[in-house]
Amino acid sequence: MASGTFRDCADCPLLRFVPAGHFTMGSPDREAGHQPAEAPRHPVTIRRPFAIGIYDVTRAEFAAFAKATGFASDPKCDWRSPTVRGQPINQSESDPVVCVSWGDAKAYAAWLSSKTRHSYRLPSEAEWEYAARAGSSASRPWGSRNARDFANYGSKECCAPFAGGRDRWLYTSPVGSFPANGFGLYDMLGNVWQRTEDCGHENYSEAPRNGSAWVSGDCTIRILRGGAWFASLDQLRIAVRAADPAEFRKNDIGFRVVRSN
Repeated sequence: MASGTFRDCADCPLLRFVPAGHFTMGSPDREAGHQPAEAPRHPVTIRRPFAIGIYDVTRAEFAAFAKATGFASDPKCDWRSPTVRGQPINQSESDPVVCVSWGDAKAYAAWLSSKTRHSYRLPSEAEWEYAARAGSSASRPWGSRNARDFANYGSKECCAPFAGGRDRWLYTSPVGSFPANGFGLYDMLGNVWQRTEDCGHENYSEAPRNGSAWVSGDCTIRILRGGAWFASLDQLRIAVRAADPAEFRKNDIGFRVVRSN
């Protein structure tokens, strides 16, 4: 077990506390790949430490929830056997769970809360970026080094799977297959998009600056962060934002959880 990590139960995700602090959210105009959605840059203060999953929630962890609650899978995108163009991804039990909606992720967090008597939830978008940056202002935590050594992502031109070098998986990879960032968190970029609590907004105008989730606006849409196995390198930046309808289930979207207390 990595130093400083803990679980609240045998089937619970492995967590690590990240410290309180402050950072500048978003990307500067000069950053390669910068999009208007990543502006305006603004200061955010995280006033209290919080515990976050060091990995995305895995298939095995989600299976414990499904068994305990009788969770019904979606035949169009079944988390138990996800496919790409009709072909199975063939995930292992330690791959991140996919084909989960925002509501599914919330139900999983609620189940953990009931099971452990701690408060589990999705991260706010600000918490996610703070955790992903781990004190860095760079576009990627590994700097200019070969990205294939640090993340599972797609072809040069968006969007198609690709395997090369350390990134030997066309689709999802087992969690923790690449180096951790400065906070000891894995797969903050690449592998699967990660759900957040925040509602959809086109940019950061009037965004909260206290680390809380932005839960006004179009809440039929929810923000995704981190890129995925099919994303091109320009989408594999800490500041990149995406959004999808909350009810969507896709083979490239997963999540990690936060524990507030």
